[in-house]
Amino acid sequence: MKATSRPAMHAVLFAGLLAGAAIAGPSAWAASGAAHDHGHASAEQVLRLNDGRKWQGDEPLRQSMTMIRDAVGAVLPAVHRGKLKASEYDALGGEIDRQVANIVQNCELDPQADEVLHAILADLMAGNEALRGRDAKVSRGDGVMGVVHALEQYGKHFEHPGWKPLPSDH
Repeated sequence: MKATSRPAMHAVLFAGLLAGAAIAGPSAWAASGAAHDHGHASAEQVLRLNDGRKWQGDEPLRQSMTMIRDAVGAVLPAVHRGKLKASEYDALGGEIDRQVANIVQNCELDPQADEVLHAILADLMAGNEALRGRDAKVSRGDGVMGVVHALEQYGKHFEHPGWKPLPSDH
């Protein structure tokens, strides 16, 4: 594959992720009870390790996932207390969108690792849609917990020195 075609391919895949998250993500995710039992069927259908080992990521992936984790971690106590303002949820959602766009534009993984990452990103974006208040059936706080779950899955499936999961009790 030509190097110039990889960003275009990722842009198409990202558009598909966003469309899937917007159409089926939050409602299907909430209906499955995922907000509390963490049963994200979409990602778990393809989540797997690389012959028992975590997948290798690259620097753009590690940087953006760290930025997402840090942004979510900064507001998580307020989410748990029910004190996060709508504008703060929206700001968090915007930061997540920027970091996912950076991953899609700059991350270069082998196809199998990329498939696993896209499943994780689909769940992350479904949680992001919910935390932005774009689905009346899913609370914004539960959307944040969906993002926390996606970050947990990332840490379980990708090498990332120093990665620490966020608390997921809600």
